[in-house]
Amino acid sequence: MNSLDTMSTETTDQHTRDLLDYLLTVNSHIEMLHVLESLLTPAELSEITKRLQIFRMLEAGVPQRKIAEQLGVGIATVSRGSRALKQPAHE
Repeated sequence: MNSLDTMSTETTDQHTRDLLDYLLTVNSHIEMLHVLESLLTPAELSEITKRLQIFRMLEAGVPQRKIAEQLGVGIATVSRGSRALKQPAHE
């Protein structure tokens, strides 16, 4: 069970707003890097950067299998990114 499953939606939403408010206070690339490095493990930061590259490559029309191969991720990860891009921004 995910730790968020045990939290109420209201609490989770407040934690998410707190995180977003915190990130919105950052004023530079280097400051954001320091914030992300303090919040995330090196593996988590690497994973996030790969996901952004997946989005960019999908938007550029690169085939999903080629993206998976180039970035060293599973095809399921690329497929999940593709589905995320197709969802409206507000969902």
